[in-house]
Amino acid sequence: MDKILANVGPLTVKESEVEEFILSLGQRGQAYNNPEGRKVILEQLIGNKLLLLDARKNLYETEPEFKAELAKMKENLLINYAGGKVISAVTVSDKEIEAYYEENKNQFGGGETVNASHILVDSEEKALELLAKIKAGEISFEDAAKENSSCPSKENGGNLGDFGKGQMVPEFDEAVFAMEVGAISDAPVKTQFGYHLIKLNDKKESETMPFAEIKDEIKEGLLGEKRRAAYDSKINQLKILYPVDMMI
Repeated sequence: MDKILANVGPLTVKESEVEEFILSLGQRGQAYNNPEGRKVILEQLIGNKLLLLDARKNLYETEPEFKAELAKMKENLLINYAGGKVISAVTVSDKEIEAYYEENKNQFGGGETVNASHILVDSEEKALELLAKIKAGEISFEDAAKENSSCPSKENGGNLGDFGKGQMVPEFDEAVFAMEVGAISDAPVKTQFGYHLIKLNDKKESETMPFAEIKDEIKEGLLGEKRRAAYDSKINQLKILYPVDMMI
């Protein structure tokens, strides 16, 4: 049952109107989907009903300005409705989606990723001192990170986890992706944050994303292309029926 939330003269505000208003706000509507937010919307709808009653009382709908605005709105609604009719029949089959995936697999690569650890210190001298101790076997890379690194990753022995190209500052990015798995940088890498010693733990080559993960994205892309093509085709047909003579 559609509950009446307020009586405004001869008009009412129903619960369904509040729901529709929240939906019309899109993601912003979630902020109002609570008791306090619904009260705010209810007040807005009550105000709308009051303005409607006042407009009817003053016969605003008979004024030329209102009629002109109404005509423009009707025209725009009709254009949008006609455009919707043009693209409503456009569909994309599973075979089309699969074919596009097979023909364009190179577009769906996840990109090369690495797993690396680092030790961040504030001077080159300190970095070189630690590098020498690590290479001499006096201390492990992980222990050196825990004891000396200024990065929060020191709690994990300097491990930064997995990341792809472009996720780190350029100097660090260039150095780590040029390394071999298991290697430690031969020299400190300077960035805006200080001096890094880097250890490459693992490297994964670019892998094609599974079809199931990318299917919906492909479908939306193909639908968009086919809808644009259908629209352009319709416009070209209409130009023959209604010749266009541009004046510029």
